[in-house]
Amino acid sequence: MEELLIPVVPMSHTAHIRSHRKPRRSASTTVAMRAGVAGGVLSTLAVAGASGSANAAEPVTQTLELPTLTAEMAAQVAQSADATQQAAANYQLQAERDAAAAKAAKEAKADLKEAKAKAAAKKKAAQEARRDAAERAARDAERATLTVSADTDTGSGDTGGSSASTSTSTATGSAAAVVSFVRAQVGAAYVSGATGPSAYDCSGLVQAAYKQVGVSLPRVSQDQSVAGTQVSLDSLQPGDILYWGGAGSAYHVGIYVGDGMFVGAQNSSTGVVEKPLSYDPPSGAVRVL
Repeated sequence: MEELLIPVVPMSHTAHIRSHRKPRRSASTTVAMRAGVAGGVLSTLAVAGASGSANAAEPVTQTLELPTLTAEMAAQVAQSADATQQAAANYQLQAERDAAAAKAAKEAKADLKEAKAKAAAKKKAAQEARRDAAERAARDAERATLTVSADTDTGSGDTGGSSASTSTSTATGSAAAVVSFVRAQVGAAYVSGATGPSAYDCSGLVQAAYKQVGVSLPRVSQDQSVAGTQVSLDSLQPGDILYWGGAGSAYHVGIYVGDGMFVGAQNSSTGVVEKPLSYDPPSGAVRVL
């Protein structure tokens, strides 16, 4: 910037100062000051313009260095891709194994339930078979005892050795009504404690049959086996009560219907049936009518 020269006029120390206002500059001095300021401003703008032109002529650039893909890096990338693919395959295989294990467990549970049901049914059938065998054995033993007793009584009786009378096959009167009733119940279910009309146990059937003709019998087999007059199995008549076991301790009863046949509520498997005496020979019989 150019220097601004301002001429100084010396003043006498005895000069009189009229007021405190600054003295006006001359026109030439003002023009010179303005010219100097303008020149300084223009000089500054020129320097700034030159600097800007220089900067515009040289653009700024920045270089980014990217890593070079080497063979080692390519191998690592490929290895990573293989590992990812293998992991996905392992996850898929594990999912399939889990599904197969769940299915196998479900099937095993169903098979176990079915096996338990079959085992329970087999056990029940075996228990019923053992019970029936035990009852049959008891009846056979009781029948053998009664046979020995009958032979002894015959030997000590008439010397003529007359044989027992034959059984009557034709029912009449109240006996016919009892026979008709029990035969009508053939096919009904066996239920322990039942007394009809759609299901019976052995003593319930006998009691219901005699109720049809106005005869009131005890409820259980033991009492029914001594409710009338004891008769020989060789002289049976239709309507007689057959019993299995001892008189007064019988465990099963039925009704003789003639022609060597009887009707009884046997068990839960057979229900009420009509069978020949040879099917399950009774131990004894009583006559009520």
